[in-house]
Amino acid sequence: MSPKGWTPQPLLLLLLVSSACLIRESKAASFCTKADQCALDEELKKAADSVQARYDHTRIYQVELASEEHVRLFQALEQASDSCSFMGHARQPGQKLTIMVTGAKVADFDDLVHSYNVTHRVLNHNFQALIDANYREVAPEDTKPEEFDWKRYHPLESINAWLRNLAETHPEVHLVDMGRSAQGRSILGVKIAFDNENRTTVFVESGIHAREWIAPATATYIIDQLVNSRDPAVQALARSQNWYIFPTTNPDGYLYTFHGDRMWRKNRALFGICRGVDLNRNFPFHWNVTGASGDPCRYDYSGPAAASEAETKVMIEFLKHRVVSERIRTFIALHSYSQMIMFPYGHSAERVDNYQDLTEIGQLAAQKIKDVSGRIYKSGSIYETIYPSAGGSKDWAHGELKIPITFSYELRGAADSEDLFILSAKEIEPTAVEAFASLQTIVQEAGKRGYYQ
Repeated sequence: MSPKGWTPQPLLLLLLVSSACLIRESKAASFCTKADQCALDEELKKAADSVQARYDHTRIYQVELASEEHVRLFQALEQASDSCSFMGHARQPGQKLTIMVTGAKVADFDDLVHSYNVTHRVLNHNFQALIDANYREVAPEDTKPEEFDWKRYHPLESINAWLRNLAETHPEVHLVDMGRSAQGRSILGVKIAFDNENRTTVFVESGIHAREWIAPATATYIIDQLVNSRDPAVQALARSQNWYIFPTTNPDGYLYTFHGDRMWRKNRALFGICRGVDLNRNFPFHWNVTGASGDPCRYDYSGPAAASEAETKVMIEFLKHRVVSERIRTFIALHSYSQMIMFPYGHSAERVDNYQDLTEIGQLAAQKIKDVSGRIYKSGSIYETIYPSAGGSKDWAHGELKIPITFSYELRGAADSEDLFILSAKEIEPTAVEAFASLQTIVQEAGKRGYYQ
């Protein structure tokens, strides 16, 4: 049985549309009252809202760029084709690139890679099957807060209900509404503070990229551990800092991944024929200089201006008003996938003032994950580790607000994952456990180096 509230209803939509056409053709029919029409309109709206993108026969390829010719080839392909979705941009020889190709263009793509002798492999032959399995791992929307867990993915309202309940039942937890999204939804999080001491503060944001479901799941796990763990070491960590944690900083986009397109990344602001800004390219720090697009139809559209988006604005204002008064010294951003722990900057190879400390802390955090689960995480600056990008939240937090301990996670799976962002629910707890263990290491090591004095 599929969880209610988000299952596609294409047949229902077809029937309702047909019925609506019949009603319009028989306006004088005595059996069609105004109330009937209103009810029908509401059903049409619900059905239309549930129409979902499909990825039947879509293949996931990994290609290896062996030459400058290959780089130029795939740069041109990304610009020319709306049937190929790139996970990153073609930049340099030696690079491996993951590309999602729609079923109608698989033959053309296969011809292209063979014509230019591009080494490649197919990671997935039918991406929709993976998505279908992932949707079966979603908890019902009416899941009670006491039944919230980390064995299933949870819709937006379930996460928010759990946060509200936590604040009502734990005196150290305070519900925080950061502000409103582009479509008017609350961006909810919690503040965890066990006393009134003016301790230093850790700020954690996740879910800024909607399709990265493992990020909100990990954020809620971190909240649960800080509040409910019986481990003395975790209790000491929880009480050593104050904590702001926001699981879904892009609520419109996250909701849309359940009802519209599982692979949606951006927010849901409307720009002509296309929607959405990549919120992690919209922050006002070296905005739009690299690793972003000026095209609203692209997945990494940086917006019409720096800090143009509602979600970006409210996070900026929230942090600006608290960074000094609440001594925010640590900023953590949760993303997926590729298994990386990165620090600023992303816009250039420029090294931050505390580059050596962040390098060592990141390496220790990665080692902690290896000790806990055996997983290998790579650590380093964003520019050196993953790809050039500008306008990210962590670069702004470090470069503008001078928050010294700033890290961005790319959680499971591995960089060559066959699942991309569609991580199985059985991976939630292992991912969250290793991430939380490494976060403990980051806070402890930063403390040893005097960052919380």
